[in-house]
Amino acid sequence: MSTDKKTTAPERTAHEQLMRRPVQIAGVTIQPRDASEDAELPALPVAAEPVAVAGQRCGLVAIVGKPNVGKSTLLNALVGQKISITSRKAQTTRHRITGIRTQGSAQFVFVDTPGFQTIHGTALNKSLNKTVVGAVSDVDLVLFVVEAGSFTPADAKVLALLKPGIPVLLVANKLDNVHRRAEIAPWLQSMQAHHAFTEFVPMSAKQPKDIVRLLDICEKYLPEQSWWHAEDELTDRSEKFLASEMVREKLFRLTGDELPYTSTVVIDKFDEEPGRTSKRMLRIAATIVVEREGHKAMVIGDKGEKLKRIGTETRVELEKLLDAKVFIELWVKVRSGWADDEARVRSFGYE
Repeated sequence: MSTDKKTTAPERTAHEQLMRRPVQIAGVTIQPRDASEDAELPALPVAAEPVAVAGQRCGLVAIVGKPNVGKSTLLNALVGQKISITSRKAQTTRHRITGIRTQGSAQFVFVDTPGFQTIHGTALNKSLNKTVVGAVSDVDLVLFVVEAGSFTPADAKVLALLKPGIPVLLVANKLDNVHRRAEIAPWLQSMQAHHAFTEFVPMSAKQPKDIVRLLDICEKYLPEQSWWHAEDELTDRSEKFLASEMVREKLFRLTGDELPYTSTVVIDKFDEEPGRTSKRMLRIAATIVVEREGHKAMVIGDKGEKLKRIGTETRVELEKLLDAKVFIELWVKVRSGWADDEARVRSFGYE
């Protein structure tokens, strides 16, 4: 199954066919049509709203919570495919990740968000929090994820972001880590004092039966309307984005807590060509950005072994995920203070 949207180039509208866009030719710029010429163009009809297909359901479901409560693991399980990276390091997820699951007459559009940051006030963390707030502003359902049996001030700050009028399910994740199950019932009852949760769902994202149960619960909150995506789509993120995320996951997993969370990955080249032994071949070049020379040495490792392992594990997983032969080349560069530089944070692809 493909992770990218399989779409054909749309036919150009009458307006697009008449418009001239800027064209760069060896130092010569052909300017677009000016306003006076635009005024002469015929008015175009307004496109009609899509008509809902009877019986189909589709809606946005936001997955929110503090860092490291298992949101990305839950998203991957709900979609049935790994599209969001995971590691033990807090703040692994930094972007709004959309995962799509279509089953029966229902299409779930899940939105995984970064964990809401309450400690550091860097430009990067402000960007992550902006992503969280934006994700919960216009959805049909919220999955508020906490560790079963626990509710901390950090959880409370995320809960305070939720807008009234949107149904919220309390997903008590990591239930398999709770040794005294009898304590869960009174804890769930106490949670109602923090928010008027629509339903409680004690579960483990690693248990398939729990995922099936959660999907069944979510389905009844989806509006009756036509699906937004093709039936076989899994995410609206590009393969290039998934490649950068996969490198970052291996980086965090193989360096542990020694490497600061501010390290990031930038894709310099992502080229596709016909494969000799496979249907397609991808050539990828990526730069791992760190803040200090010491971090650079840590990522490269003795005689380059750590960097080589990061590349190898990334290649193996991408080949499975993208169904392609992958060649990947990694570089490491130092960019001191980038996480507190708003312009650089935006240049690295953060909102």
